[in-house]
Amino acid sequence: MRINKLAPSARIQGRWLCHLEDGTILRVTENEIAAFGLCSGLELSPERLEQVERAAKAAAVRDKALDLLSARPLSRKELVDKLTARPRNQDKEPLADRESAEAAADRLEELGYLNDEAYARMVAEHYAAKGWGPARIRDELYRRGVPRSYWDGALEAMEAPDDAIDAFLQKKLRGADLTDPKSYQRAANALARRGFRWEDIKEGLRRYGGAMEEEF
Repeated sequence: MRINKLAPSARIQGRWLCHLEDGTILRVTENEIAAFGLCSGLELSPERLEQVERAAKAAAVRDKALDLLSARPLSRKELVDKLTARPRNQDKEPLADRESAEAAADRLEELGYLNDEAYARMVAEHYAAKGWGPARIRDELYRRGVPRSYWDGALEAMEAPDDAIDAFLQKKLRGADLTDPKSYQRAANALARRGFRWEDIKEGLRRYGGAMEEEF
């Protein structure tokens, strides 16, 4: 197969359009041009053409992965799922198969763009700041596909549950009728929904009650 023309893309910097004699257009990067010695007029054997196509496809998948990670942090599983997701147009194929997506993820991990351990800490800190407890944060880490081996380390970096519970009770019960048991029950239920353990909630209520007694 002969390359009729090789020209830089007018739309994407660093991309080149490789026009083949059968009308096919390959989108390649400077890496493929250098690795395969691509130029206008070059004859490519079927085997060589397949190698170029495979390399160009891998580069496209890596570029897309970088675009996704620059938009927002992702876990490895989230990234691979997005790369292999079927487009809304069901007639089109996914950008990458599982093998290509995993290879792109491997490369980005090597370069430091993808790090599930750091991502787990970031997720835990974000939701702890929102007042979530450990159980609910674990559910979120599971939903995002973060390996379980990183959960404990992420949760250890959080604010101590006692401090988070105390801060919540101070805010929730300020101005409430403290003679009404339902005020405490509502606060306890809210903490439970946020993922705190019942034993920790009870201790928090005990501390809060003791602090109120000291004030008066």
